[in-house]
Amino acid sequence: MAALPETLRSALDEELGKYPQHRLTQSVERLSTRYRENAPASAPILTSEADIAAYAGYRMPATYAAVHAVLAEAALRAPGFAPRTQIDIGGGTGAAIWAAAEVWPSLEESTVVEQVPGAIALGRRLAGNAGGTAVRGSTWQRGLIDPSSPAPDADLVTLSYVLGELPEARRAEVVRWLSAKTSMLVLIEPGTPGGYDRIVEARDQLVGLGLSLVAPCPHEGDCPIPRGKDWCHFSARLPRTGLHRQLKAGTLGFEDEKFSYVVASRTTPDRAEGRILRHPAKRKGMVSLSLCAEAGLTETIVTKRHGTAYRAARDAEWGDAWPT
Repeated sequence: MAALPETLRSALDEELGKYPQHRLTQSVERLSTRYRENAPASAPILTSEADIAAYAGYRMPATYAAVHAVLAEAALRAPGFAPRTQIDIGGGTGAAIWAAAEVWPSLEESTVVEQVPGAIALGRRLAGNAGGTAVRGSTWQRGLIDPSSPAPDADLVTLSYVLGELPEARRAEVVRWLSAKTSMLVLIEPGTPGGYDRIVEARDQLVGLGLSLVAPCPHEGDCPIPRGKDWCHFSARLPRTGLHRQLKAGTLGFEDEKFSYVVASRTTPDRAEGRILRHPAKRKGMVSLSLCAEAGLTETIVTKRHGTAYRAARDAEWGDAWPT
């Protein structure tokens, strides 16, 4: 499970403790409705300090888990990449800079660009509890996503759960702007058909701009998943604290965050030969794997007679790389 760093979890619980439980629950209900609908934002939905705290409690653990999973895979596929600087656009309360600092100890400077002043204030307070200098000394800027301004100039640029907030006509321009100066661009969207559509459009655009795909794709040809019939997405499991369960009216001690993503860079990565697209079907003496590979979508059966490959398949998870 991808748990929040202990210092962040404690600081977040302290912030949530400032507000009555019923007030936070009301805010979460409105935020979850907005998140499920994934409608373009005409105005910021975070209108009070309680809303911002509820947003952080509701979304920060899940966002951290998804971003951490994506960045860990990017680090595996680009082992020579050791970013010193990061800019997180539309970063909310800063989950992505915490995740990046966990994955890359090389980070020295982190910047969050966010339009809501209250989110900046809360994110800055939370960051003050970090052990590493990149998060604790992070820069917080109030700003909009504006492709007419200078492009983000950092080794790593991240944009998480934001493309769907933008008008469709602006997305290509924003992707071009985000990728103009960075060494690695990370885009993450909800693991829904709509989120996948936005990611695959950005993926094709990034290839057209001359960047190399790092993950999850094992190739740079057309995505073989039939649009409108299926979608490419992955899952990260995260633990729920007691307060987290109360905010989400949940009984389980964990939740699964579904997401779609693409990572692109200016250097050639060590791409996976294949990618497991579903939970492996594990039965006695055999494992069935749904794979995406350069040859397209395939189903691979691994049995006991495959020896070490069978043992690896028994341990394999949805989203893992797999040799073809």
